[in-house]
Amino acid sequence: MAAALVFGGAARAAVTDGVPPDAHYLDVLDMHGTPADARDRSFNIFFDAGAWHGYSLPLAGDATSGFSGPFVHSLQDGRWAGRRFAQMQLRDAASGQDIALRSQEAHAGPGYLMRNYAADGLQVRQTLFYADARLAVVRIELSSSVARDTRLSILGTAEKLAGSQLGASAGEVTQRFTGSPSRVVTRWRAGGNDEAHASVNGSQYRIEPAQALHLQPGETTTVYVEQMLVDDAAAWPSIDEAAAWTQNRVRWESYLKSAKVSHLAGVTDEVAERLSVKAMLTLLGNWRAARGDLHHDGVVPSYSNPDFNGFWAWDSWKHAAALAHFAPALARDQVRAMFDFQGADGMVPDCVYLDKAGNNWRDTKPPLATWAVLEIYRSTGDKDFVAEMYDKLVRYHRWWFSARDHDHNGLAEYGSTDGTRIAAAWESGMDNAVRFDRARMLKNADGAWSLDQESVDLNAYLYREKLDLAELAGVLGKSADQARWREEAGRMKTLIRQRMYDGTAGYFFDARLGRDERVTVFGSEGWIPLWAGVASAEQAGRVARVMLDPNKFATLMPFPTLAKDDPHFAPIKGYWRGPVWLDQAYFGVVALRRYGYQQEADAMARRLVLQPPGLTGQAPTYENYDPLTGRGYQSRNFSWAAASYLLLLQDTTTKQDEDPPG
Repeated sequence: MAAALVFGGAARAAVTDGVPPDAHYLDVLDMHGTPADARDRSFNIFFDAGAWHGYSLPLAGDATSGFSGPFVHSLQDGRWAGRRFAQMQLRDAASGQDIALRSQEAHAGPGYLMRNYAADGLQVRQTLFYADARLAVVRIELSSSVARDTRLSILGTAEKLAGSQLGASAGEVTQRFTGSPSRVVTRWRAGGNDEAHASVNGSQYRIEPAQALHLQPGETTTVYVEQMLVDDAAAWPSIDEAAAWTQNRVRWESYLKSAKVSHLAGVTDEVAERLSVKAMLTLLGNWRAARGDLHHDGVVPSYSNPDFNGFWAWDSWKHAAALAHFAPALARDQVRAMFDFQGADGMVPDCVYLDKAGNNWRDTKPPLATWAVLEIYRSTGDKDFVAEMYDKLVRYHRWWFSARDHDHNGLAEYGSTDGTRIAAAWESGMDNAVRFDRARMLKNADGAWSLDQESVDLNAYLYREKLDLAELAGVLGKSADQARWREEAGRMKTLIRQRMYDGTAGYFFDARLGRDERVTVFGSEGWIPLWAGVASAEQAGRVARVMLDPNKFATLMPFPTLAKDDPHFAPIKGYWRGPVWLDQAYFGVVALRRYGYQQEADAMARRLVLQPPGLTGQAPTYENYDPLTGRGYQSRNFSWAAASYLLLLQDTTTKQDEDPPG
């Protein structure tokens, strides 16, 4: 669009009908939907810039202009506060006759929603985007083939929520909610001539600008409708809407650059690139700005699930590792958001919420924070962030051995602060995994309990963390720390190889405390020692053979969390007893690549991409997948699945580096 000029009470620009430069990324996700009720999350919702309120394109065939919304994610566990935003009513100023608009097309692009309309001699485009986390903007562009004066009124419909109040004053419409500090405010903007009259009738509102729009042939007149979600006394921001749109485009162009490097052998780069963009859209759609007791921005697991209105530790580490590739500032904040609540003893809580009273301190989650910080450093070279996080990461790492090593043998266990087995299972991230079916709780100290088994994935993560801490220490010039971390990793490697590998089965398992006995359940935890680089080449070869067995893990959609031939295998409703979780599947691919099984890794990765129905089309990512059909289940638009796909398609893992001493 050419530079805008202020004329006749609105911004004008030369008419352009070019295709958007990101047209090949249109409709990566289907963003059409109209809520059946205030709780309806059965379709995809557009969020960006950390906004807590989102919108959708109306259903195909809906001729009424505007957008579905807003959906307010922070209202209770998420509610539609409005049914329609930025609906237009056009009238000829001279005759007073309505101008009927015909809906032509609607698209979801990277960072915006767009709808086009036509009337006799008139073209209208609405583009919804975010100026920032609080402010959604609809850019309305009108182009006429003849000179005419047109009156444009803005209509909206609020959702009939109990206790919701709709009021109008000073040309603005405000919606308030009983029991919530949040309010939604809507206004009209037209190049400085913003005088308008607002009125409310039941659940509907109208904003009528004082001036008509004078349309000249061959020119485009641009006006704006804005909607702000606030939970404090903040006034309207002073913004330049045209500049905000330009900044939106620059920001998204920066994001999309990283998609160009997406590649997977045997899959076209076009498919790989488009799936990477879908992963970005998913992560950024779940991005929520700091507010309430959340002190930094972060990514929720899925806006599609009302249970996921906060940040989880394990999820956060995976989100940050993927965000490092295209949105490093958000990646840093995602890590900070969890460490804002680090305890005096070094523990990081399982999850944190807008109201910290709901934070879960009964357990933490597997130690992948250092891996995430190292991914951020490798992508950005940001030594200041490493310096900011290093001591916090060290305290978290040491906490595991002070609070979760019952027999002080250098290998840790999952556990809980309250002594409950359920919280200990949560701490593993694999809540109902078969390997914990016979586990018991042991008290280590006040507020510190362990399961009676040393988990192989936990200790492989901790081994990898020692090596990653060594690398970060090197970045900071802490040579003594670096040497100590590598020495500790060497000792731990020996313990894991000797204690947790079963030579008869050719696989790694959890080990029972105090006994030379392994919990011989074939689960995804058994390949984490390969992901971490702790296995010997011989051990890795045996494990790879198990991973590539079609009766165990090389299923149609590969790498389920429990082997196919296990009697407890439940591929659809098993949760962690058979479905494919993309993080564990991604770790499985990296495990094979690290030990030189490149072709086998590529073959499994292709299945992960090509087998889920619709994944290379418009289907969203899911929480987990059926390994026998590839069908997705549980939460749609799941962030760590998206993060795992992004990492899978941009992975640079090569054959294992030289082992540390020991």
